[in-house]
Amino acid sequence: MSTVYSAALKREGAGKKRAADEEEAKVRRNKQRVLILPSRGVTTRMRHLVNDIEALLPHSKKDSKLDSKSDLSVLNELAELNNCNNCMYFEARRHEDLYLWLSKTPNGPSAKLQVQNIHTMDELKMTGNCLKGSRHILSFDKGFDAEPHWRLMRELLTQIFAVPRTARRAKPFIDHVLSFSILDGKIWFRNYQIIEKDPGAMAAAEARGDDPKKINNEPTLVEIGPRMVMTPIRIFEGSFGGPTLFDNPEYISPTALRHAMRRGKGEEYKKKVLQTESLRAKREKYKGEESELSRAKVFS
Repeated sequence: MSTVYSAALKREGAGKKRAADEEEAKVRRNKQRVLILPSRGVTTRMRHLVNDIEALLPHSKKDSKLDSKSDLSVLNELAELNNCNNCMYFEARRHEDLYLWLSKTPNGPSAKLQVQNIHTMDELKMTGNCLKGSRHILSFDKGFDAEPHWRLMRELLTQIFAVPRTARRAKPFIDHVLSFSILDGKIWFRNYQIIEKDPGAMAAAEARGDDPKKINNEPTLVEIGPRMVMTPIRIFEGSFGGPTLFDNPEYISPTALRHAMRRGKGEEYKKKVLQTESLRAKREKYKGEESELSRAKVFS
């Protein structure tokens, strides 16, 4: 009898499990997790930026620094070990240049961007504030609909920065906005706090006898930070490599810019030395001769 009872319980449990699986299949779950890690050689400001980005994304997981800069395919294995399907890799070069890899692991696509004009939360001393772990609204300007590579970048940024509703560390609040704007071929990243209507101002207006309708109580935005500017370099079909889908023709590497600046300073120094040498040669040429306007010939 006990055997029959156990078999009936197993059949009942299997039926409940199938029903739960079918119900879960009907409800689409956004299971996005992001792996964030820097490379060796990051400066203090770069490290603070990584910490700020990690604090903004409650569905992210931070890993230790990566030693290798040549074989980036290791990041796919790290993302799989950490149960992540997105990756943000901050690559530092020469202790002054910062590059950001955005990848949809393990099959791609991925994008490489140069990060400039970095300002962290502690550095800017901004007045805005938000709850740690709260969800945010993603705002993209209409420039992301202009070209196919911008539409791909918008989808990649959405997959990484959009916090799922079922994230483990996410709070059930939406109190800030992440803004992505395109200007001069670059992506400008900003973070704003949403300030709702102030009931205290309404009560104070009623106490003073003013008309509460004349008070502007529309929601406003106050910048929190961090802020940065990202320049797209290349978009690849695979994760951290593969065929190139987009190559920015207007991008100039910071090494080439520094080389051009040094060459310009060298040309200025060379011109100054040539002028000094020409003046010295002219003085040597007329050193022993008296000119037509010399004092001896004019007043002789």
